Amino acid sequence: QIQLAESGGGSVQSGGSLRLSCHLSGDTSGSLCVGWYRQVPGKNREAVAVINNNDRTNYTDSVKGRFTISLDNAKNTVYLQMNSLRPEDSAMYYCAARAGLCEWSASRYDNWGQGTQVTVSS
Repeated sequence: QIQLAESGGGSVQSGGSLRLSCHLSGDTSGSLCVGWYRQVPGKNREAVAVINNNDRTNYTDSVKGRFTISLDNAKNTVYLQMNSLRPEDSAMYYCAARAGLCEWSASRYDNWGQGTQVTVSS
């Protein structure tokens, strides 16, 4: 089992920046993939970015060039740097982890954090 704890959410104006952190604990040895997902009420959870142990990353099209996912192995922490934020980025952001290869679908992840709220005002 992997435990995840997100932090760093908040409220910003359009064009602003936030950095989300996801600290991992528990069984983090071996091949691992960590993803950031977001969800607004009434909609499905959406993949934002994923990263594996080899720093291979993937992003959803709407955040490419604005968001950066990174992994600090020494701190067991995954970050999501979010720049040029837009009102449509407002959501609850979750980090998730799975052993093995990265997957895009949220259903493929069985370890989730509690989430951190991001609100972007226009």
